[in-house]
Amino acid sequence: MSSDGDRPVHMRRIDPQQNMQRFYSLAIQPTLFGGASVIRNWGRIGTNGQSLMETFDEADDAVLALSKLERSKRRRGYRE
Repeated sequence: MSSDGDRPVHMRRIDPQQNMQRFYSLAIQPTLFGGASVIRNWGRIGTNGQSLMETFDEADDAVLALSKLERSKRRRGYRE
């Protein structure tokens, strides 16, 4: 895995006009079998939110999936 893909990503989207206060977190964790998992956590700020774990056979595939999700969320207005 590249060092840039190892860092967790924490983003927020706050819009007082729409009463929107949301968070989105992405992280990569290695698996026991040599692969990697992308762990997503999202929800309203102040709550635990929801989580989803997506497992990949190759760590590079997980890094690619994380960067794709990060780009998608940034287009929707999420910021650091």
